Amino acid sequence: MVSYLRSTLFLAVFLLSPVFAQRYQNTSTFDVFQYVNQFIGTFNGGNVFAGASLPYGMAKAVADVSGQNTAGFASDGSNVTGFSTMHDSGTGGNPSLGNFPIFPQFCPGDELDNCNFPKYSRAINYVSDSVKGNPGYFSIGLANGISAEMTTTQHTGLYRFTFPQGGSTNGSAGPLMLLDLTDLADSRQNATVSVSDNGRIKGNGTFIPSFGSGSFVLHFCADFNGAAVRDTGMWVNDRAGTEPKELFVTRGINLFYINAGSWVRFQAPSNGTLSARMGMSFISSDQACQNAETEIPDWDLARVRSDAESAWRQKLSPVTVEAGGASDNLLTTFYSGIYRAFLNPQDYTNENPLWKSSEPYWDSFYCIWDTFRTQFPLLTILDPASVSSQLCSLLDTYVHLGWLPDCRMSLCKGFTQGGSNADIVFTDAYLKNITGGVDYNLAYEAMVNDAENEPLDWSNEGRGGLQSWKRLGYIPALDYDYLGFGTNSRSISRTLEYSYNDFAIATLGRALGKPDYTTYLARSGNWRNLFKADQRSVVNGTDSGFTGFFQPKYLNGTWGFQDPVACGPTDTVFCSLTSNPAETFEASIWEYQFFVPHDLSTLISLLGGPPSFLSRLSYLLPSSPLSPPSGPHSLYDLSNELGFLPPFLFHYAGRPGLTSQTLHALIPAQFDGGGAPGGVPGNDDSGTGGAWVAWAMMGVFPVAGQDVYLISAPFFGGVTVRNPLSNGTATIRNVNFGGGAGNATGNGNATAANGTGNADGNANIYIQSAT
Repeated sequence: MVSYLRSTLFLAVFLLSPVFAQRYQNTSTFDVFQYVNQFIGTFNGGNVFAGASLPYGMAKAVADVSGQNTAGFASDGSNVTGFSTMHDSGTGGNPSLGNFPIFPQFCPGDELDNCNFPKYSRAINYVSDSVKGNPGYFSIGLANGISAEMTTTQHTGLYRFTFPQGGSTNGSAGPLMLLDLTDLADSRQNATVSVSDNGRIKGNGTFIPSFGSGSFVLHFCADFNGAAVRDTGMWVNDRAGTEPKELFVTRGINLFYINAGSWVRFQAPSNGTLSARMGMSFISSDQACQNAETEIPDWDLARVRSDAESAWRQKLSPVTVEAGGASDNLLTTFYSGIYRAFLNPQDYTNENPLWKSSEPYWDSFYCIWDTFRTQFPLLTILDPASVSSQLCSLLDTYVHLGWLPDCRMSLCKGFTQGGSNADIVFTDAYLKNITGGVDYNLAYEAMVNDAENEPLDWSNEGRGGLQSWKRLGYIPALDYDYLGFGTNSRSISRTLEYSYNDFAIATLGRALGKPDYTTYLARSGNWRNLFKADQRSVVNGTDSGFTGFFQPKYLNGTWGFQDPVACGPTDTVFCSLTSNPAETFEASIWEYQFFVPHDLSTLISLLGGPPSFLSRLSYLLPSSPLSPPSGPHSLYDLSNELGFLPPFLFHYAGRPGLTSQTLHALIPAQFDGGGAPGGVPGNDDSGTGGAWVAWAMMGVFPVAGQDVYLISAPFFGGVTVRNPLSNGTATIRNVNFGGGAGNATGNGNATAANGTGNADGNANIYIQSAT
C-alpha cells in the first residue's frame, strides 16, 4: 500500500514537470479526427452537442430537432425545426439555449402565407445517413432536398444552404429564410427585431436559463449572401407581411406562446447556394454585427472550417496513444471523450454586460458539482493555460457577485446541487501547479466565505444550514434554517459534500500558511456523524448482509430513515432538486457511502476493515471480479457522478488490480465508440462523462482536490501525455500488452501479469510500468 501511494504521487508530480520522458509514437501520419465521433451521446439522454464549435466556443451551430433537443440536435429521427448558434453540451434539465433559429424553405405557389412559420409547423424530417461532422463542422440533409453545412468562430456561426438542382418544384421563385424569436425551451419573455432592405436582421430577446434563476438578454445579427434580396418583413404566428420592418413581441398570455420573427425572401441563387452569417453577443446587436464582420469578413466556409479544425487538433494534441492492438472502437471512445471535455465551459470574454473588468469571463460552468471530479482535472494537464483563465474568471465572479458559483449558465446563477464545489477546483489546481495569475489568497478568502457565511438564497450559491453545520456537525433532516433559503433536502449528501469542501479549504489553507485551516480540517470529519452503525439494507427483498450505512438525523439527534437503495437505479423515481427531493441527491446511500475521498482509511474501518470493504464495494459494482455469485444487484449507476469514484476504490484496500479488472469489463459495457449514437451511460454533463472515460482508459485517475492519481492498466499499449506549457511528458505503458478489453483472470494484486494474454487480448491487463 505504501509503495503504491509513492508511485501515485510520483506520477502526479511528473505529469507537471518539465522532465522529458520517452516518446514512442510517430504521429506524422496520425489523424486524431479519425477517432473523434461527435455524435456519441446524441441519443438516449446523452444530450451531447453534435454540431460545430471551437474549443470552449461561445458560438455552437447545429440543426435543432423537435425530439431530444437538450443540446439542439439528437440522433433520434425527430424533425428539424431550425438552425441555431448557441448551445450547451451534455446537460440535464431543460433544453439549453438554441436562440434565434433560422430556417430556409420555399413558399408553395410563391405565396408568402403558404410558407410554414411556427416552429412545429415548419419542422421537417432529416435524412439520417446525411448527417456528417468532425470537430468544427456539421452538415445535414433535409427530406425536401435542402442541405445545410456549418462551422463557427468564437462568436459567429456560418451556414451554407444548398437547394435542390433546378430550384423549387412548388412554384416559388426563390427561397425564404425566416428567423424565429425563440429558443429550444420557448422561454422567451420578450424580443425585438428589425430587418433592413439589404436583408440584415438584428435584434435581441430576454430568455430564462435552463437550470438557474433570473433571465438574460442575448443579441444577434444575421446577414445573408449568395442571392439578391426580393423582399423582407415580419411574421406572427401563421401569417406574414412586408410591413412593418420592426417588431416587439412579448411572451403571450396564459399558455398561448406567441410565435414571431422576421424573414427575408430571395431571388433564386445563381449557384444554388445561400449563406447565412449569424453573429451573437450578450452586449448589443451592434457588437454581434461587429463580431460577425471581424471574424468572418470573407464568407469563406472552407477557411473558417479549416481554422476551427486546426484549433481542435491543437487542443487534442497533448495525448498520444500506442494502440498495441486495441480496437478502433476503443480509440474512438477515448478520443471522443477528450473532445467532449473541451466543449464547456465557454469563453465569453468581452461579452459580459454585468460588470466591467479586465479579467476574462467564462460561462457555462454547468455545473461544477459535475465537472470538479474529472473534467477540471483533465483540463489541468491538457490545457493549463485555459484553466488559469477559468479560475481567474471564477474569482472575478466572486469579487463582483460575492460568491463563487457552483453552477452558472447564460450569465445567470445556476442551481447549487450540493456543496460549494469550486472550493475543490481551486485546491486541485493549486496542487497541480496551475498559476497563470490566479490569486490563491483571494481564492482562500472566497472559499472561507462559502464555509462561514450563508447567503439568503443558497439554492444559487454558497451553502445552507451553516448554523447546524457548525453547531451539530451535520446537516439535519428538516433543518430549521432562517438565515437563508433553498431546497430543504439532501441532508446526507450535503453533509458528505460539505465535509469534502472543508477538507479542500483546509488543504489550501495549510499550503498557504493560514492558521485557521485546522477549523476546516476538523469539520471535514463531520461525515462520521451520519454513519449509523447498526443500519442494514434489504436489496430486492433479501438482506444484503452488510451493516452500517449513512442515515438522516434530525435536529434533536434522533435518527430518521431513508432506504439505502432509494434514489438509485432500483428506485422508480429520480431524486433531484425539485422532483422527489430526498436526503441524497441523484444517487442512493449505497453509492454515497463511498464518497469520503479524503478519509477512506476511516471509512474502511467503519465498514469492517479491508476484506469487508472489498465485499461491499464488489456488491455494488456489477463488473467487479468479486461480485457475489448471485450476480449484480443493479445498485450501481455510472450515468451519474456518484458512480465515478467507486471502481477505483479497490486501491485503498490494497487491491488495485481489481480496479483494472472492473474497468476493463465496465467500460466496454457502458460506452460505445463504434458509431452508435447512444454510446454513453447517461447525459455527459458538460464533458464530465467524457473526461471520466478518458481518464479510466488512460490508466491514471485523479482524486480531485488531492495530489493523488490512482494508477490502473490502460486500455492501450501505452499512453503519453504532454504538458502544453513545459512540453514535458509522462508515459504509462503496458509491456506485453495483449490488446483489447474485457474480463480478465488473476488475483488482483498490483503486480505484472505473466504471459502475453490470450487470443482475445483479455488476460494481460495489469499495469507494467509508469514513467
